[in-house]
Amino acid sequence: MDKEATIRLIFFFGILGLMLLWEIIDPFRPLSVPKPMRWFSNLGLVVLNAVILRAVFPLTAVGMAAIATEKNSGLFNVITLPQWQVVVLSVIGLDLIIYLQHVLFHTLPTLWRLHKVHHADLDFDVTTGLRFHPLEILLSMGIKITAILLLGAPVIAVLIFEILLNATSMFNHGNVSLPAKCDRLLRLFLVTPDMHRIHHSVLPQETNSNFGFNLTWWDYVFGTYRACALVSQQDMTIGLSEYQKNLRVEQLHWMLILPFLNKPSCYPINQKKRSLNSRSGSK
Repeated sequence: MDKEATIRLIFFFGILGLMLLWEIIDPFRPLSVPKPMRWFSNLGLVVLNAVILRAVFPLTAVGMAAIATEKNSGLFNVITLPQWQVVVLSVIGLDLIIYLQHVLFHTLPTLWRLHKVHHADLDFDVTTGLRFHPLEILLSMGIKITAILLLGAPVIAVLIFEILLNATSMFNHGNVSLPAKCDRLLRLFLVTPDMHRIHHSVLPQETNSNFGFNLTWWDYVFGTYRACALVSQQDMTIGLSEYQKNLRVEQLHWMLILPFLNKPSCYPINQKKRSLNSRSGSK
């Protein structure tokens, strides 16, 4: 699709602008770190990731979908379904892949080293939804491209999915809150800021819940849904315990080297359990 980049940029800056305006007019929580420093670092990481991604993957996810369609490869190119069903199933299937990928990055300590750059943010706002280490972005694109080729997802489905994923990530990381009734209704199918904020809690058992970025269904189905935090959303501590008093985690150069420093800590899923078993086995 010739106008893919233009379409995606319009939606990106449109949603980003709306969320920034919402956060300025009605912020849900006071920020603990100076906004200019965080925004420069988080948005600087977005620019760096875009450059690196284009250098390593000259073809975008949408471009790979076009190739899959041209070569008739992938599941949806060998079975006969109405086009609208293929589009819907492709978007849902890709969202499931992203959910499973997210769980994987919380499970394997090596991958957690990359993903903790996202979680180390000491505040939670729209820019947090864009804060990912370049190596995680590259791995994520590799997984996404593989899924697109296996599914044979059509171009329009991949474009819709990319726009939705980007938009919902900015929405559910927003420093905003919805009325309780509206939040409960949206949670039937869409991840809300109050739901995803729990995932950024400093407590490991809360960090390892609510993995969805877009659809909530996977958290319900796989038992990773958590309705509320142990404390109120206003009192919740955001980030990782080992970096609570370290403002360097909000600096761009520090984010880039963070995965290569220290141990993965207790946050990877079952990490505490493995440590306990190891100590008990040595007695």
